Amino acid sequence: MTVLIDSLGHPVSGATAAAIDHYEQAAHELRCLIGDPLTTIDRALAEAPGMSIAHTLRAWLHLLGTEAPALATAREAAEAAARHAGTDRERMHARSAALVAVGCWRDGARVLEDLSAQHPRDLLALQAGHQVDFFTGDSRMLRDRIARVRPHWNDAMPGHHAVLGMHAFGLEETGDYAQAERTGRRAVELQPRDTWAWHAVAHVHEMRNAPKDGIAWLEPNAAHWSRDSFFAVHNWWHLALFKLEQDRHEEVLEMYDSVIGGPGSGVVLDMIDQSALLWRLALRGVDVGDRWQPVAERWAPHAAAGNYAFNDMHAMMAFASARRDDLAMRLLETQRAALAGSGDNRAFIAEVGEAATRAVQAFVAGDHATVVALLRPIRSSAHRFGGSHAQRDLLDLTLIEAALRSGEQPLAAALAAERAAMRPASPLAQRFVVRAAA
Repeated sequence: MTVLIDSLGHPVSGATAAAIDHYEQAAHELRCLIGDPLTTIDRALAEAPGMSIAHTLRAWLHLLGTEAPALATAREAAEAAARHAGTDRERMHARSAALVAVGCWRDGARVLEDLSAQHPRDLLALQAGHQVDFFTGDSRMLRDRIARVRPHWNDAMPGHHAVLGMHAFGLEETGDYAQAERTGRRAVELQPRDTWAWHAVAHVHEMRNAPKDGIAWLEPNAAHWSRDSFFAVHNWWHLALFKLEQDRHEEVLEMYDSVIGGPGSGVVLDMIDQSALLWRLALRGVDVGDRWQPVAERWAPHAAAGNYAFNDMHAMMAFASARRDDLAMRLLETQRAALAGSGDNRAFIAEVGEAATRAVQAFVAGDHATVVALLRPIRSSAHRFGGSHAQRDLLDLTLIEAALRSGEQPLAAALAAERAAMRPASPLAQRFVVRAAA
């Protein structure tokens, strides 16, 4: 029996030529975060039901959104991938997806690490591993997983843009902003639809506190990164943060209504951005009106999910702000139950998530001293429950505001000085300094 080969030289079990074409298209869509890769991979499986790697890709498409209702489908896909695997590479792929599907994120990441060491041109292993590194807050591996394979790649290879885009994000998360920007820009030159690469450079501008540069990077190029992209909301969120840093509050609210929260997306990754943006506005004293209520309703089905603590914190922002005490209590009960369970989310909650979620609830209740007590011990280890530096900055902002409102003047002044040292041109940072002194 003839075994077919994919575009990067890997044998593909159970495939037909047409199925490989569909698989390659789905993989391209996932790499660029565009189109509908799930529909495309289903075409591959309709053509070749025994194609192991297509089942694995389908599993990852149900895992990387961190949505609890999708886990059962992901487990079924991982089981099918294992059942049809014909090579060690395919068996490792199936194993990694199966581990993440039962909440063993870090074990799955290590299987993918070994897979990439053996098969450095396996793009699905690289992308899945990169995303798991993000969800587990492993910034070093976000960089090094990709750095290890770069000698095996060049511009003539299909998908090299994605390798560069992922490395750019890892470089940014480890503080190498100059190299991150160069690498991300090169990725976009190779593939202008690479939404992750656009996002990586946006992070560079955020961490440099360069809102003008960030706006110039994203706003004129929205057609590249927003058209037909299931990651568009997140990049719109980045653009909104740049404008928020310039105190353009009305514009930010207009952006929220038009492209971030107003369209009503119930996708978890989009709702994280909705909650995070409204929370930042509210911290500044901006009246967000009744915008919290629909966000809380969209989060409601996930109150009892208990699968990822980073999501819980953002759900609590909506529940507490919309005065949905019933949903807030259900969320906290679910977290307590998860602490008695298995899987990595137990550690995510214990190390960071429980304190962060309770702090959000306490802040809305006006108990700012409790917020300070909860957030101070976790701020230096908050990466342990995932997200990026830009996303977790919300915890620092909340802590500073709570210290100011609780009357803890020495702490507030120290935190304000710390932020002003990192962001000397930031109007918000300077206002913190003035308020702390007063």
